[in-house]
Amino acid sequence: MLHTYASMLEVWREACRHIEIAESVAAIADQLSQWLPIKRLLIRRLDPVTYHLETVADTLGSKDESRDRGLTELSSDNIERLMKWCQLGELAHCASRHHEHSFTLAAIPTSLTDNVLIGPLISEHDTVGLLIMQLRPDAKISEHDEVLCKRLLEPFAAALENDRRLRELKALRESAEADKRSLLSRLGRDALGDTVIGADNGLRQVMQRVQQVADSDAAVLVLGETGSGKEVIARSVHQRSTRAGGPFIRVNCGAIPPELVDSELFGHEKGSFTGAVSRRRGWFERADEGTLFLDEIGELPMAAQVRLLRVLQDGSFERVGGETSIQVDVRVVAATNNDLARMVQRGEFREDLWYRIAVFPIVLPPLRERSEDIPALAEHFAERAARRFGMKPQVLSAHDLSLLAAYPWPGNVREFNSVLERAVILGDGERLDVSQALGVASETTPPLPQSTSSNSERKQLKNTEIQPLDVVIRSHIERALVASRGRIEGPEGAADILRINPHTLRARMRKLAIDWSRYRQ
Repeated sequence: MLHTYASMLEVWREACRHIEIAESVAAIADQLSQWLPIKRLLIRRLDPVTYHLETVADTLGSKDESRDRGLTELSSDNIERLMKWCQLGELAHCASRHHEHSFTLAAIPTSLTDNVLIGPLISEHDTVGLLIMQLRPDAKISEHDEVLCKRLLEPFAAALENDRRLRELKALRESAEADKRSLLSRLGRDALGDTVIGADNGLRQVMQRVQQVADSDAAVLVLGETGSGKEVIARSVHQRSTRAGGPFIRVNCGAIPPELVDSELFGHEKGSFTGAVSRRRGWFERADEGTLFLDEIGELPMAAQVRLLRVLQDGSFERVGGETSIQVDVRVVAATNNDLARMVQRGEFREDLWYRIAVFPIVLPPLRERSEDIPALAEHFAERAARRFGMKPQVLSAHDLSLLAAYPWPGNVREFNSVLERAVILGDGERLDVSQALGVASETTPPLPQSTSSNSERKQLKNTEIQPLDVVIRSHIERALVASRGRIEGPEGAADILRINPHTLRARMRKLAIDWSRYRQ
């Protein structure tokens, strides 16, 4: 008995000592060879969604056995029978390929023909994989050996679960790095610590307010037009705060379907709804000890606003389908291009939530009100675009700067960046063609783009006294898009002109096949 305890202690040590599961299995196999007649040992992971089996560790790595390292797809009948058998937690001894449990044979690589032990690896009541041990051809398993083999299931299950978590962490890290690169590309920066362009000029007062509120945990509301750089300011608040070492999580509230808002913000438990195949942490949980940036907060449904208010009040919430209260320490920075005060008056936004998020508002001026920043912005975006497109950086002329300063920039910094990129491309690396890059964008009202469908609609309007409703609606929306230069949301956006919700307008445009990008200037 003492020998058994000592053996299992060594197995547990090796299972927890190594990061990679292949290293754990190799080390454990060396230990087991002293006590059991094992020739080969495999660990196969079970995919909980597709029920495919994948070999993640194999002590025999010869070329002849490389085919066993792929995926095995089980039939629906074998899946059902195998899962029921796994819940028993028993070992099966397959002396030959004619074993009575055919479903276990389906999970064993074909190269393992005789004298094989197979057992389920279970973690938190869920089957995560299989342990397969090929014994030497002439070996016989005693009752004592079989008990020892059964005890191996638990440490191998722990090693497999650790391997799963390691893979998840790697995937999250890669995703975070990809998000970081994408963000830096959108902001035109080489690093997150870059200086905010305009901090000493047009954005001086904004950055002073950022500095005032950064060290506190007060909720911040950034107000500004679409494309004016609200996310840049939100990140500046985070970087200057004591939470700078924690996560900065951005959530676009306007892009989340209403039925998934709770799951995205607060997470869900496995099986809480159709498609919830595993537990998921929400954005609040992921932003713990950091900053959560709720962009376009005015687009949150009223029901979600109620639950958001509770989190902001006491820092606690429950995952969808869960019963345990989760406590988090999160600083919230919200942003919107909507007039939230007017939305409160119309009953479209909760007044108590408005007071909670607007503790310290920061108003971000549009680009047309800070023309002194245009030279620095133009130089920055032109240099970045040249580097991105593999061209030689060019210097902007006084005429170029005058053209840029004269344009009202309804799309703000985002539109400014697009124009500079277009100017670099049109200049073929030899100059910056700013005038052509501005094009019809420099006119007060750009003409409606011509197309075959619009010509046919004009003929129909001339020949018919009463028009079909869809034709009238389409024409009205297109006029609003022309007036807003293709902007959907925000002050003077198409939705604001038509006095409807931006989501409603987008749905109507999809139904009528209206391509809003044609009107974007």
